[in-house]
Amino acid sequence: MQSTARGEGRRLAARHRNIELGLLVLAVAVCLAGHIDASLALTGKLPPGLLVHGLSLGALVAAAHLAVRRFAPYADPLILPIGVFLTGFGLMLLDRLDFSYKAAHAVKGDYQKLPAAPSQLMWVFISVAAALALIVFVKHHRFFQRYVYVLMAGALILLTAPVFSPTDSFGAKRWIKLPGLPSFEPDEFVKVAITIFFAGYLMANRDALALAGRRVWGMTLPRGRHAGPVLAIWAISLLVLIFERDLGTSLIFFGLFIVMLYVATERTSWVVLGVLMAVGGATVVGTLEPHVHGRVEAWLHPMDYYKPVHDPAISEQPAEALFSLGTGHMTGTGLGSGRPWLIGFAGRSDFIFTTIGEELGLAGVTAVLLVYVLLIQRGLRTAVGLTDPFGKLLATGLSAALALQVFVVVGGVSGLVPLTGKALPFLAAGGSSLLANWLMVALLIKLSDSSGRTALEPAPPSPEPLPAQVGAAARSATPAPTAPGTDPGPGPGTAPGTDPSPAPAGAADPGAPTELRPAFGRTPAGPPPGGPGPGDPQPSYGYPPVADQPTHGYGQPPQSPYPPNPAAT
Repeated sequence: MQSTARGEGRRLAARHRNIELGLLVLAVAVCLAGHIDASLALTGKLPPGLLVHGLSLGALVAAAHLAVRRFAPYADPLILPIGVFLTGFGLMLLDRLDFSYKAAHAVKGDYQKLPAAPSQLMWVFISVAAALALIVFVKHHRFFQRYVYVLMAGALILLTAPVFSPTDSFGAKRWIKLPGLPSFEPDEFVKVAITIFFAGYLMANRDALALAGRRVWGMTLPRGRHAGPVLAIWAISLLVLIFERDLGTSLIFFGLFIVMLYVATERTSWVVLGVLMAVGGATVVGTLEPHVHGRVEAWLHPMDYYKPVHDPAISEQPAEALFSLGTGHMTGTGLGSGRPWLIGFAGRSDFIFTTIGEELGLAGVTAVLLVYVLLIQRGLRTAVGLTDPFGKLLATGLSAALALQVFVVVGGVSGLVPLTGKALPFLAAGGSSLLANWLMVALLIKLSDSSGRTALEPAPPSPEPLPAQVGAAARSATPAPTAPGTDPGPGPGTAPGTDPSPAPAGAADPGAPTELRPAFGRTPAGPPPGGPGPGDPQPSYGYPPVADQPTHGYGQPPQSPYPPNPAAT
């Protein structure tokens, strides 16, 4: 029966892999169709190098699928295709923007004329290779549980390293620039490392954090010593906001901890406390820090840039983003037919989202956001299916980190929240962001593999005694010979209330231990249904009767029923 269930689970897992392969083919086909559509609108010809691009992308996708089929056969069939689709879609948008930037900035001669798609394609291969290495060499997600504090120490070093950078980029210090090496954003890797640390820390301390505290205004607030971790994370996020002027990283960092803390403790008071602290800290820093104050003013009054006199901290990008999104209407202008390149560096920033809104309209924006939502939902579904607390919290944290980053980027571009400057996952140009997001995809694949293995593989049966063990137990239950004229009582292998006399030959004992019924002892015989009658002797319930003899003092046992030994007298 167990082998049948295991075989059925493996067949279902193989069916999931086949579904994954079909979705991967569909994702690559849609991205290549977008390349062709944009090139026909821009030049009237097929894009150059389409065959090489399609074959290289197809080979990379095939390698990823084979690695998942071999090393994570029970993984969710949607996670890898969604990552491939978003990455390929981002390459298509960058290639479309490169064409317009090259034509618009050729005379100016600035860096905008340099293409971003070739560099992004190189990072795609690096990122997918790193994700496959994680899938192949990390046998189980609990491997990271051993190094949570090491990862946290490294994350804090990376998080504070940009503070010592002598220059900033676009008003914030988020990049580390080393001589002879390309710059990278450490905060993209910090969110992954901090998620792993939060999962390990909350798993070990969730009971203490869930203890009841004081009740204030109908809400149970945590005790002071338990609120220490929240205060520490809040202070670190404020320091990042003050010294690095990085609003997006601060919001993601603190929001991620609050979400995981609520999932671990199920206490609404932590969420209320976290929101109050986040709003209070952001208000103070937004008032005192000029760069953050300019972001807030541009969010509240985006059209003030076109006034003759306005705050110099307000940039033109929020207003241009609103114009671009409004131009798209419901179905957009079509790929290659809009003018998203009018926003200065849309291809290299979070404003790549306006390209989707302008050329694909509200329908395209909704479709892309639903793809993000589907990836987040698969991560949360993986968390529900896992049985270990560390895996549950890790899957929840990775999904929450992705959801928070998409929210702050899309909300900033659309005017819902202030601009943060974070990269839109998988779509915007940036090697650090792409590599970190593909590592998150690899972790979700490993987590979903553990969840699927638990759901599809049957649990091992409880151990049953072997026939040899049953025979040994039966031999040990044989009563030892007793002296003549004595009541032997129940033997060591006889249950109370049974007749110790041997059964006739060939008679089967219905309570004897068998291979399917272990010898765990028998229940003592109880009283008759109507109870003992007035003249009936008191029942012994299977235990030997005691002779009615006087005792010699309190607690002394009755006299021995055996006759005295003549030799002793």
